[in-house]
Amino acid sequence: MKKPWTTEQIIGLLREAEVGTTSISELCRQKGISPNSFYKWKKQFGDLSVVEARRLKDLEAENKQLKKLVAQLSLANLALEEVNSKKW
Repeated sequence: MKKPWTTEQIIGLLREAEVGTTSISELCRQKGISPNSFYKWKKQFGDLSVVEARRLKDLEAENKQLKKLVAQLSLANLALEEVNSKKW
């Protein structure tokens, strides 16, 4: 199984395509990716620099952690409310 592309590699590929020395289809063939993947990546990362992409990745990871924390706290709060309501 091939290792997934990193954000930095994807942006490098997109910059290489912008130079325009080879066609998109030829570049995709050389790199072993589908044109669909290329255009999906272009839509997702096309306007980002490597620094911006890293920041985006960090923010997405932080957002995921915060969502998990909120879910855990919500469950704990719900359990406490349930216990509290049974005492009365």
